[in-house]
Amino acid sequence: MAHRIREAMTGESGSFLGPAEADKTYFGGKRKNMSNAKRKELAGTGRGAVGKTAVAGVKDRTTNKVSVHVMGETDANVLQGFVREHLEPGTTLYTDEAKAYAGMPEFEHEAVRHSVAEYVRGKAHTNGIESLWSMLSGYVGTYHKLSTKHLQRYMGEFAGRHNLRNADTADMMAALVAGMIGKRLFYSDLIADNGLVSGARS
Repeated sequence: MAHRIREAMTGESGSFLGPAEADKTYFGGKRKNMSNAKRKELAGTGRGAVGKTAVAGVKDRTTNKVSVHVMGETDANVLQGFVREHLEPGTTLYTDEAKAYAGMPEFEHEAVRHSVAEYVRGKAHTNGIESLWSMLSGYVGTYHKLSTKHLQRYMGEFAGRHNLRNADTADMMAALVAGMIGKRLFYSDLIADNGLVSGARS
């Protein structure tokens, strides 16, 4: 039932007119909390994003709407495709200095250089989308673990909550009911193999 509600909360946000911010983050357990077998498996592979799942997000500063998607890859083609899908040409785009965002002439693109401790330069910053990432960390005390298999539904839920946070209760409920139209999540589809790790113990 909870996943059906999340499915209803997941919707297309449409194109953003901006100014907008784009960023990515990674979800996955802390190495110190993993089993000995899992730590052994990841030994020598480095730290940071290794063994974690990438999530990309974009936020419209004018409407404060966000869209968040789980990404299989984080190369330039994938991230730029995500940005182009959500932003209208001519939009002012703010990102960090990741090379994957370079080469999108259809946007007015400015980047801040986090690598040299530059986080704000005039209107250029990614504080808005990064504040969403900090709120997403709230899942730790709520769900304790998000499986890769169902991560997109959780991301849709958090984005939906963010986009409706200023609405009153009646409007929130109306939006949830409207989001159910044309969507059905059968249990057989929920448990079907989608190639991603479920985290369930057999």
